[in-house]
Amino acid sequence: MTNKDLAELIFPNLEHDVEYYEAKYPNRNLESGCEVTRFAPSPTGYMHLGGFFQALIDFNIAKNSNGVFYLRNEDTDQKREVSDAVKLIMDTLKHYDIVPDEYEFEGNIVGEYGPYIQSERKEIYHAYIKRLIEIGRAYPCFCTKEELDDMRKNQESRKKRTGYYGVYSKCRNLSVDEQIKRIKEGIPYVIRFKSNGDFDKKIIFEDLVKGRLSLSENDIDDVIMKSDNMLPTYHFAHVVDDHLMHTTCVVRGEEWLPSVTKHIEMFNAFGFKPPKYIHTPLIVKKEGETVRKISKRKDPEASMSYYEENGYPTLAVIEALMTIINSNYEEWHTANPDKSFIEFKYSPKKMSSSGALFDLEKLNNISKDIISKMSKEELLDKSLTWAKVYDKELVDLIEKDKDYYMNIINIERVQKKPRKDYTTYADIKNYIWYMYDELFFDKDKDYQWQNIIDKEEIISVLDLYFDKYYDVNDDKDTWFNKMKEACEETGYCANMKEYKLNPDNYKGSIADFSMIIRVALTTKSMTPDLYEIMNLLGLDRIKKRIDILR
Repeated sequence: MTNKDLAELIFPNLEHDVEYYEAKYPNRNLESGCEVTRFAPSPTGYMHLGGFFQALIDFNIAKNSNGVFYLRNEDTDQKREVSDAVKLIMDTLKHYDIVPDEYEFEGNIVGEYGPYIQSERKEIYHAYIKRLIEIGRAYPCFCTKEELDDMRKNQESRKKRTGYYGVYSKCRNLSVDEQIKRIKEGIPYVIRFKSNGDFDKKIIFEDLVKGRLSLSENDIDDVIMKSDNMLPTYHFAHVVDDHLMHTTCVVRGEEWLPSVTKHIEMFNAFGFKPPKYIHTPLIVKKEGETVRKISKRKDPEASMSYYEENGYPTLAVIEALMTIINSNYEEWHTANPDKSFIEFKYSPKKMSSSGALFDLEKLNNISKDIISKMSKEELLDKSLTWAKVYDKELVDLIEKDKDYYMNIINIERVQKKPRKDYTTYADIKNYIWYMYDELFFDKDKDYQWQNIIDKEEIISVLDLYFDKYYDVNDDKDTWFNKMKEACEETGYCANMKEYKLNPDNYKGSIADFSMIIRVALTTKSMTPDLYEIMNLLGLDRIKKRIDILR
C-alpha cells in the first residue's frame, strides 16, 4: 500500500483536488507593489483593542498601496465560537469605517476568493491535507490524550522540550499498512504535519518590525486536522488560506512569532511563497510605576465596545492608535492637520519592537481636540446618534429643540482657541444640564459659591442687576459695561487693578460680582461664556432661578 492509498482512504472521493483550487483562485489582477492584507479574528464574541490595532495596520497598508484588505473569520476552534460574533466584528469595523474590500456576512460573499469563513472551507483544506499525505509530509496519529499527557510529563521530568517530535513522535514511523489497518479498525486519529526540521539548526527570518532574526528550525509534528470535526488547526488553515487568497503581508501579534518556523515549513512543503510578516508588539498600559499588558479581565478599555459606549469619536480612537502604530505619526499629523490618517504612509520600521503603550489620557486629549473642531451641526448629529443608543434623556433634550442644543454646545467654540470641555459625547449632558429647566429644577443642587456666600448679599446683587441693568438685547460690550456699573453700585470694584491695591475698600471685585450671577444661574463656578448663557436662558427663566434662592 502507498501514501496515495492512505490519502484516498482518509479522504475518499473528494469532489475537487489541489489543481482545481489553484485554478479557481488565480493570482489577483493587481499592479506590482499592491499589498493584500487580511484581518483574521476568531469569532469569540469580543473585539479586542489589540485586534483592532492590527486591523488598522492591515487597512492602512492596503490603502497606501491601492491593494486589498479583506476579512477572514477563523472559526476552526468551534468550542470558542460565540453566536453573533461575526456581526460584532463587522459592526465594529463599519463603526470605524474600516470596511474590508472582501468579506462574508449574513450569507453574502463580497469578493472572488471566498468563502471567507474557515468552517465553510473544509473541503479545500481536505484537498491540501490529502496532498501532504500523498507526498509523505503528513500522517495519521493514533495517540490518545492519556498517552500524550504521559509523554509531556516525561519530557518535563527529564527537562526536555515538550512537544511531538523526534523519539517522542510515536506514530511518525508507522508503516502505511499499519496506518491503514488502524483506520479500518475505527481507531480515532488526528493528522499531523511531518516536519523535516532540525531544532539544533537555525533559519534566518526577516520580520518587517523586528528585523533579521535567527530562529531554530521547527521539528514539531503539529496537528493539522482534528479528529472531532475534521477541521484543520490554525497553523494549517492560515497557510492554505493566505496562499489561495494571495495575502502578501500578514499582520499579527508577536505571540505568534515562535510559530513562524512551522508556518514557513508548511508553505515550503507545498512549494508556496510565504507572505511577509509583521509581528506587532503587545499593547501595554502604565499602572503606577509599572507597565503591563492590557488585560481583557482587568481593563474595560481592552474591549472596543468601551469606546463606543463611552461616546468617543471614532477618529479619536483611530488617531490614538496611529500614534503607537508609527512613532512619526504625530509629527506627520501636525504637519498635515487636514489630511486623513489613510494618507499616512505606514512603515513597519517606525513601529516599536517592544510594547506599544496605549494611554487613555492621550486618547482623551485627542478626543477633546477633535470634538472642539466639529461644527455645531456635526456635533449635533454625532452626539444624537450616540445618545439614541446610550442616553434616552439626552435624545429627548436634543429633539425638543435642536437649534437651542446647537447654540449651547457652540458657546466659545467658533474662535481661534475653541473650548475643549467635552472629552466624549457622554460628557456633554454633564456639562450642559443646567441649561435645561427640567434638569435644573429637578436636581439636588450644589451651588459652588466662592468668596461671597452670604445669602442676603447674593439675593441683593441679583435683584439689583436683573431689575435695573440686564437687557437681553444688549451686545456683549454693552452688557459688560452695565455689569461694571451694577458692580460699583452694589459696592464691588469694577477695576481689578484698583481692587488689588485696596481690597478692604470693597465687598469684592467684579470677578466676585459676576461669580454670584454665574453660580446662581448654573450652580457652577466654571462655565462657558456667561453672556451667551444668559442670552440663551432669557430673563423669565433667569428670574425663576433667582426665586428658588430666596
